[in-house]
Amino acid sequence: MTALQILFLITAIVTLGSALMVVTSRNLIHSALWLILALFGVAVLYVVLNAGFLAVAQVVIYIGAIAILIIFAVMMTRTLVENFPVQMNKEWWLAGLLALAFFVSLAWMLGSWEGFSTSLPPMAEGADPLRELGVALVSPNAYVLPFELASILLLAALIGSLMIAREKKS
Repeated sequence: MTALQILFLITAIVTLGSALMVVTSRNLIHSALWLILALFGVAVLYVVLNAGFLAVAQVVIYIGAIAILIIFAVMMTRTLVENFPVQMNKEWWLAGLLALAFFVSLAWMLGSWEGFSTSLPPMAEGADPLRELGVALVSPNAYVLPFELASILLLAALIGSLMIAREKKS
């Protein structure tokens, strides 16, 4: 096993563990801090994949902006959160079982895909990966639809957070 594979395995284990702690932690501040660690693990994986631009964007946008925004929102709405009882459902085991079934089916599907085990072809000499990423993000044949769907999802999250944070008129 190479050092790069060992780094990948350690980073993957830490990222998955911290992602699990995000959803199982009872304290919202602790969940936000675990989220920062999970996002940092994803940034390290981008570095391992030689995607430096995406690693920097991950750190600046997600850790630097969104995670800090989440922490501020939790700190400002602390009294609203403390008034709610514990949000534990009696059928939590069913959700866990469905998540496990989804994970196993996704792993099986990716394992049976022949493109999953092949390596990427080498980039052409003199190619600019950042330029090609920009072209791919706006090209109708590449990632323009997922890019626009992600922007709509972020807009919906912003509107939802505004609706939660606004004060109710009595």
